[in-house]
Amino acid sequence: MSRFSLIISIVPHDKGEKVTKAAVEAGSGGGTVLMGRELAKSNFGAVLGLGETTKDLIYMVVESEKKVEIIKAMVNCAGSSKSGFGCLFSLDVDSLMKGGKIDDSKGGNMSENSEKDRDLISVIVNKGYADDVMFAARKAGATGGTVINARGTAREDDEKFFGVHIVPEKDMLLIVVEHEKKEAVLGAIKEVKCLKEPGMGIAFTSPVGDFTMLGKKK
Repeated sequence: MSRFSLIISIVPHDKGEKVTKAAVEAGSGGGTVLMGRELAKSNFGAVLGLGETTKDLIYMVVESEKKVEIIKAMVNCAGSSKSGFGCLFSLDVDSLMKGGKIDDSKGGNMSENSEKDRDLISVIVNKGYADDVMFAARKAGATGGTVINARGTAREDDEKFFGVHIVPEKDMLLIVVEHEKKEAVLGAIKEVKCLKEPGMGIAFTSPVGDFTMLGKKK
């Protein structure tokens, strides 16, 4: 059992501060807001720039005993917003470093709502390929994904050493899927042509809990 949890929420751009404020008032120590984009529903739409919207991704590490109240505050904050406003979910934190000290995070009490019925699929690919990966994932049952702009840490000399083409600009694609769809989505991603070459990208999964849609309930 982990004493700490990472809450990740995805909301419309410029709404991250509002949701973070509600979380802080409920006991969170604060968070980090990243900018991402929600992908278009088709590759054709992506080419035309249609259907894509900018998003705020909020990362907050909180004490697990406070997690339920913090999530409740975030849900209430978004309750008056339109349906499909965003989503949030949590991940266990094994170790936390704060103020130069490391806490192994063991021994906390997890909430009753933390059953892992969904998985987070994280895909890191060379910039420009996230739409191709998302297209394959949707065909296998994924409903959507969010892209964060990123960069690789490899040096120029590494290209010669490993014999692969290294592109510093990256896309990090986050896809939350029902647990029973995980293998199908991963299988579809594996077959994407752009991932067949060494050094083009990686994918990994993490079980998530507390998955909640934000906004008005239909």
